Order: sequence, then structure tokens, then C-alpha cells
Amino acid sequence: MSDSGTTANRLAVAPRNRYSRRYEAVRSDGIRTRKVVRHLSERVIVVICGPPGAGKTTVATRVADRLDARGESVRLVHSDEFSRRTYERLYARVAGGPTDAIRLVDGTFYRREWQARFRSLGDVRFVLATASLETCLERNRRREDAIDEQGVHVVYREFEAPEADLELDTDELSAAAATERVLEALERWRSA
Repeated sequence: MSDSGTTANRLAVAPRNRYSRRYEAVRSDGIRTRKVVRHLSERVIVVICGPPGAGKTTVATRVADRLDARGESVRLVHSDEFSRRTYERLYARVAGGPTDAIRLVDGTFYRREWQARFRSLGDVRFVLATASLETCLERNRRREDAIDEQGVHVVYREFEAPEADLELDTDELSAAAATERVLEALERWRSA
């Protein structure tokens, strides 16, 4: 179907790299056009992890909101959605979720075994949110759904930091600045 001679009769899609696609179209007037459309990987999974109170949920929610506002397809999954078998169920939700969206995962991931399992999903990037124990305890106290302080101490003490693709010290960074860092990292990961 022609629309003032600009609608393509044929459209060939050739992968340029895993983050973009090159479209070649032959318009109805016979002119070949090429356009590179950049997307974040359809399979990218960003795990935002760290101890309770480090700012994971705040940053993950703000990143999701910003990506959504830009028209990016995004899916945010919080570990808090599950009360038992958390990481098994989180893994199943992410593995079985849509692959046409950026998947943001918010959880402590304080055990390396959980980190390794998620890395098996493919293009997984770990963002480590850190803060002092005092900051984590204070933030936890202000939460509507605060966890037992002993739990904060245990997770903080036993936290096995991942090989992070990005680290955010939320004692030093505001929520807005941390969000910007994640968005900038996504752009770098896109062009890698």
C-alpha cells in the first residue's frame, strides 16, 4: 500500500548487533532507504541488588518510570512480591516473562548462588546499591513495611557482593543521581 510514495513495499530486517536492527526498505517509488533503530536489548535483565535499605526499590522504580516515559518497554519485578521461595519464584517470573522488554529486578541477592542462577539467563547486568549499616537501618525504620532490624544486620553482614557492572553508593548519591547513573550505564551497555 502506498502513502504518498513513502510506504515501503518490502522491509528486510538484518541484525546489526544485539542491540539494534537495520531496516532496509524499498519505497514504492523505488528508492532504497536504510534506518538503524536502536533499542535496548530485548533480553537485557538489570538486577538491582544490595542490603535492605540501600535504595534498591527507590532506584529500580525511578529507572522503570523514566524508561516508560521514554517509550521503552520495561517490566519491573520486586522480590518483595514473594513471601517464600523468593529467589526460585523471582527467577521463574523473570525467565518466563516477556523478552520484548527491559526487565528490572529488585532484590537483595545477598547469596552468590542466586546471583549465578540469574546470570544464566543471558544478558544480565548487576547494579549494586550500597550504603552504610546505619543508613540502611535508618531507612528501614522509616519504611511502611519495615523488616526486623536483626534481619537487616544479618543480610548486611552476610552479603556476598556480586561482580557488579555498576556500583551506587547511596550514602553519597541522591536517588535522582543514582537513577541517572543506571540510565547512563544502560546506554553504555546498549552500545557495547
